[in-house]
Amino acid sequence: MSNSYHINDTASYHREGLTTLGWELTVTNALEDASSPCRSILDKKESFGNLLADRLQTLIPPDSIISMLEIGGGYGFLMRDFLRRFRVDRAAMVDLSPVLLNKQRKTLKESAVTFIENDFFSIGADFFRDYDLVLMNEIIGDFPTICDIDPAMLVSDESDIDPVLGRVRDFLISHGLPFPEETFNINTGAIEAVDRLCSAGVKYIYLSEHSCEATVPENMKNRIRIESTQNPERITLMGHCEYTIKFSYLARAAEQRGYRVHRGQYKDFITFPYTDRVNFILTSHSQKDEHEIIRQFIEDLYKYEYLVLIREE
Repeated sequence: MSNSYHINDTASYHREGLTTLGWELTVTNALEDASSPCRSILDKKESFGNLLADRLQTLIPPDSIISMLEIGGGYGFLMRDFLRRFRVDRAAMVDLSPVLLNKQRKTLKESAVTFIENDFFSIGADFFRDYDLVLMNEIIGDFPTICDIDPAMLVSDESDIDPVLGRVRDFLISHGLPFPEETFNINTGAIEAVDRLCSAGVKYIYLSEHSCEATVPENMKNRIRIESTQNPERITLMGHCEYTIKFSYLARAAEQRGYRVHRGQYKDFITFPYTDRVNFILTSHSQKDEHEIIRQFIEDLYKYEYLVLIREE
């Protein structure tokens, strides 16, 4: 039986080393420029924030959101769009990176927003209770993930089981989840994030990230290639790595806390007509820069999942 595992945690990198997101092209950033090739294929040629706001307003009464908080807000584009769409009295941004907080200040310079440099996991629950909507967009893959766990390590009869592994075992048991049969990874940070916000009683929670459970419709499988591994996978980026998310675990954690869960993929609210041009881009293997960008973007619309968690009254 293996006695080792490791924890991936990028907190120190984000605090000390992150100076730009330019090399990490998120879907949010891909749709920021009005002349972006990614916008050119869409039904609604809008920013990510506006498209997401359209989706959330089908699930959440807009006038029920008086205060709003974003964790790890990147360049501030999502908060900027939401402040235009939701009439809130208070808004705040929490981020580990002082560099990105400064970029957020520039983006949101015309809005009354509070900027807080802190670690999400160091903030007490009372703080979150003050916000109606909490956003964690394309950030939870950076939260701690325990990697290379041998399932045999979880069934030990020893009373002094490693406390980290003990928490993993307790989570699986308390949520009625089967123990994996092979070595696995688990997004403990993302699970804890959901648990912290739900325990605080936040009315509405939105989170999104690359998923290890994402699927593609049968008629698109020969055009969009996504492998649903069911196990969080490492994504290597400049200077650090993150992990894809097992969203079924997050949904289970929220449901146990009494939340209604809406789960989907970005393609639910970022839609595009399947034109001859799109078909050519997906099937031709063209190496033209614009085509490669669009091809990656379309794949991400299926790779990214989101959850909207709504507290049951």
